[in-house]
Amino acid sequence: MRTRRPVVALGLLAAVLLTGCRTSPNVAAYVGDEQVTVAELQSAVDERLADPAVAEAVGGTGTGFTRQVLTLLVREELYAEAARRNDVEVTDSDVSAFVDAALAGRDEEELYAQAAAQGYSPGDVRESARQQLVRRELGAAAGEDAGTDEAALRARYEQVRGSLEQVELGYFVVPDQATADATVAALAAAPASYAAVAARYPGEVNLPALQPTGTADVPAPLAEGVAAAAPNTGFSVTVPDLQGVVVAFVGQRITPSFEQVRPQLESEAATGAEEAGATVVDGVRDDVGVTVNPRYGEFSDDDVVQESEGGVVDLLDDDGAAPATGSGG
Repeated sequence: MRTRRPVVALGLLAAVLLTGCRTSPNVAAYVGDEQVTVAELQSAVDERLADPAVAEAVGGTGTGFTRQVLTLLVREELYAEAARRNDVEVTDSDVSAFVDAALAGRDEEELYAQAAAQGYSPGDVRESARQQLVRRELGAAAGEDAGTDEAALRARYEQVRGSLEQVELGYFVVPDQATADATVAALAAAPASYAAVAARYPGEVNLPALQPTGTADVPAPLAEGVAAAAPNTGFSVTVPDLQGVVVAFVGQRITPSFEQVRPQLESEAATGAEEAGATVVDGVRDDVGVTVNPRYGEFSDDDVVQESEGGVVDLLDDDGAAPATGSGG
């Protein structure tokens, strides 16, 4: 027993030294051999709060927002390590092309404004896109076919094009059936007059102009009539608990082109590859280990820095090392 005590003592000393190393007050999180320093974290928080929209959304500096930013920084390190290990590269040009395709002509600034309202910067949006592309590439490297080649996408389009149909739809409420009958006839005679006619009957449930609507999104009381209506014709229907009569008008039926829905088809086709890629990232996380300074919380199984529960934090990555109790710093 006496001869084994020095060995035990040395083991405990090594554990204490490693614990101290992994809980430096200047480090917010360890991702394998990489570190997210407190200074880096604070700089990242300040950078995002410099955007008034982000600051308003998150209510200024707070521990919750700090954990959100730390989560982003830790994930960025994990994905960088996963890409390095698997010889995967996603360029800034790849990210820009992916974002442009996802927007499908919509305003990029509107996307960033929506992100800011949730506390995320334009850089966060682009990094999220990069990570999605990395997952696809990792999945492909693992043998999962993304099915995003031209032939596969066009075949899928032919399969689903019927469900993609949209109809130009408008509706408004008139006082009685006689008015409804006259209005339906007037619209059939002059379909381009819909906006002017609808303006005579303002109301909360009315559509002031024809609006492209997916067939699955047509209001239930109008669904049967819309399905049966020929282009540029209308019909009327009474709805329980609604005073008056609803006049509905159906314009042209529209099926989005292949190019218009291509981003959606690519995203759906790549789901399997992304899931396989996410599994690769999980393996990297488990291999390198993530340790969060107890001051900020702990890294959950969902890859989120969250408030510590019970004050116990795993400070050692080595198998068999005992967890230590967090004590601040």
